[in-house]
Amino acid sequence: MRAAFYQFNPVFGEKEKNLNKIVEVVRQSDAELLVLPEFFATGYQFISAHEVAELSEPVPNGLTTETISKLSREKGMYIVAGLPERDGERFYNSAILSGPDGFMGLYRKTHLFFEETLYFTPGDTGFKVWDTPVGRIGIMICFDWFFPESMRSLTLSGAEVVAHPSNLVLPFCPDSMPVRCLENRVFAITANRTGTESRKEDQKLTFIGKSEIVSPKGEILIRASDDSEAIMIADIEPAQANDKKLNPYNDILKDIRQEYYKRGLE
Repeated sequence: MRAAFYQFNPVFGEKEKNLNKIVEVVRQSDAELLVLPEFFATGYQFISAHEVAELSEPVPNGLTTETISKLSREKGMYIVAGLPERDGERFYNSAILSGPDGFMGLYRKTHLFFEETLYFTPGDTGFKVWDTPVGRIGIMICFDWFFPESMRSLTLSGAEVVAHPSNLVLPFCPDSMPVRCLENRVFAITANRTGTESRKEDQKLTFIGKSEIVSPKGEILIRASDDSEAIMIADIEPAQANDKKLNPYNDILKDIRQEYYKRGLE
């Protein structure tokens, strides 16, 4: 599989401008799976419920999903992209998967970060995996990475490649994803953004870039800089993620001793 991410600096609220930029760039790519950042078409720092309502969309019948699905059909490409979703009176931090036949499915972010908790409802889809001709693709969004259960759940559901749309502001994720990949023996594609947003007084968000693709052995195959726009591609073999053996005696899934793991505080 030719796996890729596109890291860039979207302009807050300029949805059509950001979408047009994506279409222009992706049309020049020959990737088979492309991951775009969280909230890639809207920007991240919402300051009111009204803004969230104005910029959120239904899925699959909204502009962003329709544009990405059309692009997937045109390129014969799988695309994972993050967006604010409207479902009735609720709003979710979501990501869609589209492919050569168009829209395929939706994931809603399980673990909300910071002021997302003011405007969005915690996701109710659970961690999902799609079986495609290029590999079994799972999705988590940004802060989900902080919880080891996220990638483990995707691994137990058969994911070979974890797509990870992000708007990272904390510094920890890029150096932690090799551990997440190693402990689950899966590939991960983290697509972060760059730039800053300071739409609230005395609150400036700086996005750290460093989008990356990591192997099941914890190797960083490619990584972008912290501040530059970049579309980067790595050739990967998703089937390598099916080998969960560390040595002739240890298999990371078969060795799990669930009966000894506490499920809550006592």
